[in-house]
Amino acid sequence: MKNSQKFRMKSTLLPTRLLLASCLPILLAACGSLNPVAHTQDEIRQRVHQDRVAMYSDQEPVSAPISFHEASARALKYNLDYRLKLMESALSKNLHDVSTFEMLPRLVAGAGYVSRNNDSGGLSIGIEDGTESLRPSTSQERDRTLANLTFSWNVLDFGVSYYRAQQKADQMLMAEERRRKVAQNVLQDVRNSYWRALGAQKLLGQVDSLLVRVNKALKQAREIEKQGLMPQSQVLAYQRALLDAVNLLTLRRQDLELARAELTALMSIPPGTKYTLADELEVSLPPVPINFDRLERLALEKRPEIMEEWYRKRVTENDIKAAKLLLWPNLSIEAGPQFDSNKYNYNSNWIDIGARLSWNILKLAQYPALERAHEYQNKTDDMRRMALSMAILTQVRVGTQRYGLSLAELEFAEESLRVDKRLLVFAQSAAQSKFDSELEVIRAEARTLLAEYQRYAAYSNAQAAWGRLYNSLGLDVLPQTIDSHDVNALANSMAKTMTDWQDTVFTSSPVPSEKLN
Repeated sequence: MKNSQKFRMKSTLLPTRLLLASCLPILLAACGSLNPVAHTQDEIRQRVHQDRVAMYSDQEPVSAPISFHEASARALKYNLDYRLKLMESALSKNLHDVSTFEMLPRLVAGAGYVSRNNDSGGLSIGIEDGTESLRPSTSQERDRTLANLTFSWNVLDFGVSYYRAQQKADQMLMAEERRRKVAQNVLQDVRNSYWRALGAQKLLGQVDSLLVRVNKALKQAREIEKQGLMPQSQVLAYQRALLDAVNLLTLRRQDLELARAELTALMSIPPGTKYTLADELEVSLPPVPINFDRLERLALEKRPEIMEEWYRKRVTENDIKAAKLLLWPNLSIEAGPQFDSNKYNYNSNWIDIGARLSWNILKLAQYPALERAHEYQNKTDDMRRMALSMAILTQVRVGTQRYGLSLAELEFAEESLRVDKRLLVFAQSAAQSKFDSELEVIRAEARTLLAEYQRYAAYSNAQAAWGRLYNSLGLDVLPQTIDSHDVNALANSMAKTMTDWQDTVFTSSPVPSEKLN
């Protein structure tokens, strides 16, 4: 009896050892493949080339001077940050669609093959008398196939999946609010840079020509100083005035060039691309709104940050609800056909039906802590939303005041420009052949050009202040539905949307509340 058992044990261990010996090299090779492998220089260069091509692919060519609304449309369509938010919003929607299927019952089909190197079975011993049966027997084949189709439904899994699906829906809405915020920020950045870049386009030629004249006059002044044709103090004063003009003009020239570079990056136009901005009339700015209560209410209703925070509260609430659900009894139901090819079975086909109720009673001790966590979480979310609301109200007030100050600055810059233009006319009329007269004309031209720059800067600052006030209210830059997504259609949609908001919100007289909804 013992010898037969030893033989059966050896026959069982031998194939196992052979299997382990054959799998050992595979396991060692798999472990070796886990070592870090750095990208090669060729792979890096290929990745850089592919990324550069992808960044500027599928763009509508620039065939005409770019207007402000077209620049905004190009930024929204091709700006990589905004495209990223669009992809995140689409991903959230797909994840929500996937999560809804988690609530369905499970229907699992299975099939398999089982093989043994020996027979299963054994001896039997009588329970009452302890008599041992000396004839081993088996009721299972060495080789058999299995198949089943199991329908299962778990109550707690369904409940948790339901709350998870609600969370995915809220996260989809949060992603949409983040997309709205990025769209508003992109438009704000375009507004900050476009009008400065347009001023650069109008003034750069004048700046360059005046710099040439200033440098020529500076060289002439140094020659006069060497020859002693004028008092040295007067010549040095003239040189000082010319150097100040060169310094100011150079700084302003740099500012103008940087504005164009920023606009190019916002529109995702390849660097070095030649394009011009439309020499359009400056858009009239709306008056300073005076109804703060209406503006504050509108900001609290429409700011994407407030809406995102509100949806986040629902996400955290569903976390607590799912945790509470797991405290209660669980009911699981299973049913399905089964098949076993074992020839010793009396029935090879049958249907299993079962139900199981389980309850971890000790988890009920978590309920008071979960209730307290739920209460504190609600208070924390409400406090965070109120703190954000307070910051938004402050932004509205400060934005309105800054917008009013920027309009006053613009008016002052326009008046200064008018005075400097008149002074230039007087200097040109009084100009003679003497050096000091020519210098005065150059100084007047430089002062006029700087005043013109200050005027363009004041206008762009006013546009930026209005854009910040527009953003502080959370106003959309695009309508809910768009007929087409080409650049011209987007530009027209944005122009109409912002004009409608301007006509209803940015007015000096109160507007009925129904027009704001």
